[in-house]
Amino acid sequence: MSEVIRPPFTRETALKKVKAAERAWNTRNPPHISLAYTPDTIWRNRDTFLQGREEVVKFLTKKWEREHFYVLRKELFAFTDDKIAVQASITFFYEWNEKPDGSGQWFRTYGLEDWTFDRETGLMRKRMMSGNDVSIAEEDRWFRKGPEHVDEVKITERHL
Repeated sequence: MSEVIRPPFTRETALKKVKAAERAWNTRNPPHISLAYTPDTIWRNRDTFLQGREEVVKFLTKKWEREHFYVLRKELFAFTDDKIAVQASITFFYEWNEKPDGSGQWFRTYGLEDWTFDRETGLMRKRMMSGNDVSIAEEDRWFRKGPEHVDEVKITERHL
């Protein structure tokens, strides 16, 4: 069984929390991912507002019906006792294709997330996300090797 990371965060535990979220999201398994959030979690994802795990599962299911070959990288941006900010690699970056066979347009999504955690359970009670989709050429992809290799990609200050 994995360690439950609860606030207050240190730099080490905040980094672990971010990378655990990255691994979970890269499974693209909405019911599994939803377990990292409180049952009444509150989300803003761009222009969509959600509350509760059931809405999170529906949202993520629909998301991955559109975003194929999804690979995500998250990086720690800042943290306090019970908050963590991630940015598309301090921040988050993810790449995806619009077609299930990979023949469509490739995109890289850049964004920022602000997370607030329940101190007792360590579950995320609030997630606020802002992101932008940028079309990229297939040869400009960073995460060709898959989710297990996302930290091998050097992302420069230009992209942060």
